[in-house]
Formats: sequence, structure tokens, C-alpha cells
Amino acid sequence: MAQKMQFIPFILRFKEVLLIRKISFIGSAFLIISVWLSPVAAQNYAYLMIDDVGREDPTVMTLSLPISDESNDDLSLKIPPWDQFKKDPDFDIPIVINDRVEQFIHYFQTKIREKFVIWLGRSEKYNPFMRNVLKEHGLPEDLVYLALIESGYNPYAYSRAKAVGMWQFISPTGKRYGLRVNWWVDERRDPEKSTIAAAKYLKDLYDMFECWYLAAAGYNAGEYKIIKAMKRYRTEDFWKLTQYRYLKRETKDYVPLMIAAALVAKDPEKYGFTDVEYQEPLQYEKVKVPALTDLSLIAKACETSLEEIKDLNPEIQRRVTPPNEFEYEIKIPFGKKELFLENFEVLQPLEKFEFKTHLVKKGETLKSIARYYRVDGEAMFEINHLNRTSQISKGMTLLIPLWKHEEIRPLVVAQKKNGKPRNGNSVK
Repeated sequence: MAQKMQFIPFILRFKEVLLIRKISFIGSAFLIISVWLSPVAAQNYAYLMIDDVGREDPTVMTLSLPISDESNDDLSLKIPPWDQFKKDPDFDIPIVINDRVEQFIHYFQTKIREKFVIWLGRSEKYNPFMRNVLKEHGLPEDLVYLALIESGYNPYAYSRAKAVGMWQFISPTGKRYGLRVNWWVDERRDPEKSTIAAAKYLKDLYDMFECWYLAAAGYNAGEYKIIKAMKRYRTEDFWKLTQYRYLKRETKDYVPLMIAAALVAKDPEKYGFTDVEYQEPLQYEKVKVPALTDLSLIAKACETSLEEIKDLNPEIQRRVTPPNEFEYEIKIPFGKKELFLENFEVLQPLEKFEFKTHLVKKGETLKSIARYYRVDGEAMFEINHLNRTSQISKGMTLLIPLWKHEEIRPLVVAQKKNGKPRNGNSVK
């Protein structure tokens, strides 16, 4: 019995050893499976096997740590640069980046960099209200960049094809979309009215082509040119049309220019334009003034400069509002409306001039016209922004200043049979 009792501890120790070995075996199996399933561990295992070839000593795998005399215990939060969080700009026109687009981006960055910086600076003056107009017409707001490539947002831009203004309308197209073009005003220069006209035209073009690339090309070349190209080459793909000779180089480049301009204008810093000084957004109020009101009088009533009034009203070509319009709507600086209304009536002269227009005929001179209407030549020169040496030509329109309620009594010259006037003789 005692021998049996002595044998029991031995059995217990033996079972304990078996249990430990069993646990070790399970752990080893788990380790092998983990190594087998992990690609990184498998790769390390392969490297270990390669390193072990020809070696007798076992290799111990350890986690490699950087060796440095300085402490690596800096646990402070590292904030990445803001650029890493900056979201790429969104576009509402289709964007394709190809070799031609990249060439124009490089062109903006190098050859016309100084001009392009000015254009970008001017963009924020007009873009906010332009975007609103485009949005109101259900159009992509990024079409504002057509004005960037058309004119650099310059209301006075004038092309060899006689296109005028920020949206570069030729006279017939401008008139078709409601813009007045005459001796007194050229509404192609009016930022607001020309943007409305451009929105209507672009909407018609998109309804026609159902593709913004073709619509943009149509804006440049005219819709009928694009229609003929599509029929000739039996394709509605703008990029395929550019492979043929029918379209001019200017039209082929128009869409890549638009895309390049949009890319740079929406993220100028990305493309190296870090020195752009943006102008303040354009703001103004509108008032109505009588016909033939001088802009200098409006400036005085607003207590501002003539240049600011002219900048707000670039469509006015003669420094006076058009005749035959009892109430002409004019723009004045924002916040000046009450001041203008208060000052305007006081500043107007008690005796106002009235005006008659005169269409210059062949052979007429400023002196002969002044004599014909019996008006002071200096007054006529001033109101027409001319001087004694100015040249006039057939078809020009001149303002003839008359005192209020004065009857127009032109000087009638008796004619000889040969058509030449008698010297010094006149008939009243």
C-alpha cells in the first residue's frame, strides 16, 4: 500500500508533463498556421530559409528598430500639412486632361504668365454675379471661364473679327440676343447684360448639340460651322472633329483652352500662381436719369470719381446717356443711392440744354455744321469730346446743343444752279 502511495505522485507528475507538452504542441501548431496564412510572415520565413542555407547556427528573427542616440519616445501628435487635407476642386463641366490641355496649362505658366495673373485677379470681380446668372439659366457655373479665355474679363476687349466685350459678341449675334449696339451705347460691354445674352446663347447651343464641348466650339466658330463639320465627318465627337482640317485651329484649341483655364483658375496655387491679387467683387445700385445726362454730373452727385462711374457703365460710349430715353438706368457705387438722389436735383443746372442729333454728310466740317445750326462751336466740340482739329466722316452722329425751348432755326444757304453756295449770302 505504501509503495502504491509513493507511485501516485509519480503518475501525477507524468500527467502534468503530458499536459504541458500537449499545450506546447497546440501552440506550435497555431504558430505554424499563422505563419502560413500571413504573406509578410511567409516572405520573412522564405528569407529566413534562404539565409539558413549553408549555416549551422540558428537565426533568431527580431523586430528591427531604428538605431539612434536620441530618444524615440516623442509621443506628441503630428499634424500633417493642410495640403494633404485639401480637396480637389469640383467641376460642373466635363474635364478631360490630354496633351493639348497640358500644353495650354504650360502656356499660361510661361509665355503669358504676367497677363494670366492679371486675368485671374480680375476674375473675382465678375465671377460671383456671372455664376448667379448662369445658375438662373440652368447652366454649369464653370462656363464663366469662357469669359476668361475670350477676353481676360476685360469689358473693353476688341478682336480682329470686331467682337466686343467680355463675352466677345459680334454685332449681329449680340443684337439677336437683345444687346443694343449703336453710336451711344454698346451693351456688349455691359458685364451684366452681356452675361445674360451669353447664357441664352450657350443654352441654345447646348439644346442644339447636347454636348458642352460642341456647344463651346459653336460659341467660337458659330453653330452652323459645327453642324457642317458633324455632317461632313459623320461624328458627334469633338475630339474626332479636331483630327480633320475643316475646323480652324482656333476652334480646335477652344475646348482645351477652356479646360486648362478652369483647372488653373480653380486651383491656381497647384499650378504655381501664388502671387494673384484678386479684386473685390463688383457691387452696384441702379438709378434712372434723364436722357443726355453727363456722367460727370452723376459722379458729382455720388461724390465719387468719373472713372468709377465709367468703370460701372462701360457700355456708354459718349460720356452721356443716350438721347430719346426719358429714363436711362445707370449703375452707381453700392450704398450711394440715397446720396445720389439727394444731390442730383441740386446739381442739375437750372437751364438745361436740349440736344438734336445730326448725321454727318459727305463734305461737311465741324465749322459748317456749327454755322448751319447757329450754335457755339466750342459747346459742340465739348459735348462731342472733339476739338477744332478733329476729323469727322460721313455717317458719324453729332450732338447739337440747344438751349431749352429754343427753336431750331438752321441757316439755309441759297444754292447756285451748279450746287455751290453763294459766298456770304444766306436766306432766313
